[in-house]
Amino acid sequence: MKSLLLSSALAAGMYIAVAAGTASHAQAADLTLCWAAWDPANALVELSKDFEAKSGNKMHYEFVPWPNFADRMLNELNSGGKLCDLLIGDSQWIGGAAENKQYVKLNDFFDKEGIKMDDFIPATVVGYAEWPKNSPNYWAMPAFGDVVGWTYRKDWFSRPELQAEFKKKYSRDLAVPKSWDELIDIARFFQGREIDGKKVYGAAIYTERGSEGVTMGAMNALYSYGFEYQNPKKPYELDGFVNSPDAVAGLEEYKKLYDCCTPPGHSDAYMTQDVDAYKSGQVALQMNFTFTWPGINADANVGGDKSGYFPNPAGPKGVQFAQLGGQGISVVAASDKQQEALDYIKWFSQPEIQQKWWKLGGYSALRAVVEDPSFASSQPYAKPFLDSMAIVKDFWAEPAYASLLQASQKRFHDYVVANQGSAKNALDGLVKDWQGVFQDDGKY
Repeated sequence: MKSLLLSSALAAGMYIAVAAGTASHAQAADLTLCWAAWDPANALVELSKDFEAKSGNKMHYEFVPWPNFADRMLNELNSGGKLCDLLIGDSQWIGGAAENKQYVKLNDFFDKEGIKMDDFIPATVVGYAEWPKNSPNYWAMPAFGDVVGWTYRKDWFSRPELQAEFKKKYSRDLAVPKSWDELIDIARFFQGREIDGKKVYGAAIYTERGSEGVTMGAMNALYSYGFEYQNPKKPYELDGFVNSPDAVAGLEEYKKLYDCCTPPGHSDAYMTQDVDAYKSGQVALQMNFTFTWPGINADANVGGDKSGYFPNPAGPKGVQFAQLGGQGISVVAASDKQQEALDYIKWFSQPEIQQKWWKLGGYSALRAVVEDPSFASSQPYAKPFLDSMAIVKDFWAEPAYASLLQASQKRFHDYVVANQGSAKNALDGLVKDWQGVFQDDGKY
């Protein structure tokens, strides 16, 4: 990952350019912002009161629960609906929304207002804003940085009797795992153990079949074992990369963790179920997107010094990546209020607003915020968040992303949870599935 250093001159220049353009238009407008229904959305409502006061515009919100978010918003975009003026959409949607002209291209706006993509964490620009990837064509501004990471019961890890027992068994300290093998050792160590009179389990991980859960989980093991979506030298050449021996080993590792160390009934779990398992004291480890960390830290039962946070561990060859989450904010092309929507993005891009966004519980992607010397110590999860954002990879952002995701969901769930076939069978089948999607999409 490129260095995240940001000169004060760049930050100052950005602030001046934005501040100079915050004057409201003569006639106020009602704007609707669409996003998922979750804690960060509530924080954005609070933050946006400043925009309403300064612009005279009135903000309205359409927040949709995560299980229905993609279907609802993609249907809205595909139908040319006018519900949303602003949309904070998932990273995987960017290709389809750009090619189908559902988002407003923002290059001219960014140039006019002095908003520079170099001022944001590079991975979030590639993941949330660009299409085609690694080209200077922008359809969103990074709005919410997120990535899969891990939470652990720091208070359990620190118990002297558990430390001694673990060291005797594994010849190392009970500590944050550096590799997937170490993570599984820890999960096994806690599986079925009694702590404070209650039976506990090793790890809550993603297994959900209906939307994207098992894919967003399994990819963390696959990435760190060496999985590649395609031949880096020949786009859309999948065979030998998606189903490489390293990728097979990564999928086997994920199933190993599911089989050995998950709580009873954890066969269709995603973000909410993992949080519930962790907060209720059932598990020692929790896989989840980092947006959950502020809520964990504030929780009466597991918050404060009781919990710690760490990035997705490395595989056996030292490869270390994590599944990117998060979203960019876009202006919907069907909106009749594009100028006012652009005014909102201009306001949201200001460093002072981004700093407040972080303090309210939003994960800013602005480098002026995350590179501030005080950031890493501002919350116990701030440094692990930065470390995690430095190792991200993302799922396909192709226009046919929904079909690609549907295929991986079935293949992974059938193997990991339903115990059908082998990891090699699953990935060989996924190659054929994805080749068919790309053939239908004109990529072959």
